[in-house]
Amino acid sequence: MKTLYLDVTAGCAGDMLLGALYRLCPDWDGFLAAMNALPLDGIAVRPEPVTDHGLEGVHMAVSFHGAEEGPDGPHGHDHHGHHPHHAHRKLANVVALIRGLPLPEAVLDDACAVYGLVAGAEARAHNTTPGEVHFHEVGTNDAIADIVGVSLLLHTLAPDGVTATQVAVGGGTVRCAHGELPVPAPATAALLEGLPTIHGPADRELCTPTGAALLRHFVTRWAPFPADGGTVGRGMGTRRFETHCNAVTARLITE
Repeated sequence: MKTLYLDVTAGCAGDMLLGALYRLCPDWDGFLAAMNALPLDGIAVRPEPVTDHGLEGVHMAVSFHGAEEGPDGPHGHDHHGHHPHHAHRKLANVVALIRGLPLPEAVLDDACAVYGLVAGAEARAHNTTPGEVHFHEVGTNDAIADIVGVSLLLHTLAPDGVTATQVAVGGGTVRCAHGELPVPAPATAALLEGLPTIHGPADRELCTPTGAALLRHFVTRWAPFPADGGTVGRGMGTRRFETHCNAVTARLITE
């Protein structure tokens, strides 16, 4: 039996989870080739080695026409910041785009399901229907690449179950398309409803809507992170904190 464990006590964003799973992938070159061949206009995915608090990992840089998102967000890939390449897509547009990608059907099913969760949460937050939600940050091609990439890596790793720790949400406020909102923002709070969460360890948004939706869809059990065993991958954010390593850590254990 193969179990994937996720340590999200420092928060979770799509690019951080992407980096953690990438490090566990048995074929790094094959994964990058598949992602960079996708017909997502202007998007490129590349791994960058990072050391934070003495721990080594990888930051998965998802760039749009050569430019990565700035450090305004908690991880250097903020799904709440204002993107210059907003698509303002609806759920049907995103699903159609994903369904047209040359990837296994199971991967496309997972990616579409994650977007369905985001649409439902946004609809609750803004008192509308999932079909009428206009995706801003989460509908851009780089966010789609994060979600599709995580879905592809989990399909490749094929764990029998995914276990995660409590999710750190952070604190303070966050800028988004609808103004300044307390952390967690309404859509993120809806996605995390009923899941084990903790505040901190920094006074910033540490769990993005994309990260919350990926956890909600893929995690099957919530428990402490094992201290040893298996293989380990860390997905790093670009922001640095004095108090902790800004990473999602993944451990794949075969029993």
